[in-house]
Amino acid sequence: MTNDTTSDRWAPIRTAGRLSAHLRTHLTVLLIVVVAELIGTITFPLGPGQVVLLPLLYAVVLGLGVSYSVLGSVIEPLRSVVDEDVSRIASPLLVIALMPLGVKYGTLVAPSFYDLVAAGPAFVLQEFGNLGTILIALPLALLLGLKRESIGAAVSIAREPTLGVITDKYGIESPEGRGVLGTYMTGTVLGTVFFGLLGGFAPATGLHPLALSMACGMGSASMMTACSTSLAAAAGGAGVAEEQILSFAATSNLLTGITGLYMVILVGLPVITRLYAVLAPVLGRGTAATDGGE
Repeated sequence: MTNDTTSDRWAPIRTAGRLSAHLRTHLTVLLIVVVAELIGTITFPLGPGQVVLLPLLYAVVLGLGVSYSVLGSVIEPLRSVVDEDVSRIASPLLVIALMPLGVKYGTLVAPSFYDLVAAGPAFVLQEFGNLGTILIALPLALLLGLKRESIGAAVSIAREPTLGVITDKYGIESPEGRGVLGTYMTGTVLGTVFFGLLGGFAPATGLHPLALSMACGMGSASMMTACSTSLAAAAGGAGVAEEQILSFAATSNLLTGITGLYMVILVGLPVITRLYAVLAPVLGRGTAATDGGE
């Protein structure tokens, strides 16, 4: 039996009758890559740390800039080149483009196998960082005026596993569903840029580069790549090999996709729903603890 959902997902990249759209898509991507690589890596000091601007960062910004729709506003002159067909093709192609990246990081894991085994408990315990996200993000979301949307928005960094959990439990049209979708979309648009900058500045904290590289693995391949690559460039003089930083980040990213799902289900959601009941009447703008229901 054919899975209709899967068929619909990959339908945009079929080439039958769509060669023109595919050509425009690949030429646009090629042009963005060439420009980003010509700019190259830019590093400059900022306080006790340094900011590392990578070609990946420029590519994201340029991709947003040439999109026919930027933050919901249609840019009419771009419709003739980068139209809706190009965007529909680019979305599933991004998944395919990340596959070789996953293979590359897989080849980096084996040489660091014994180091990874020694750090095993740390990889698992780092998932409790989700609780830190809740404790910081939930009060802030309530102060900004969100109601039950704050549960979905603040339960984690909100990548695909969390999106699936919240959608299954509450429904995508629910306040919680709108919250997690908002965080997911924000991460998609700004996450790579933010983590690319954060990775370059992270060594200024004084934490060990391998601990920072594990923090780069938050469940998103693009964000992890931007973070770990910037970190490797910024921490070059700390006595840790670039390959080791990348392998720790890749392993952390893989485990986050697995253990992070259970952390959200078993710990994150129960904690945030109870914390919401306590904080909403205090911090919320006229929010009752029971509004919206579950």
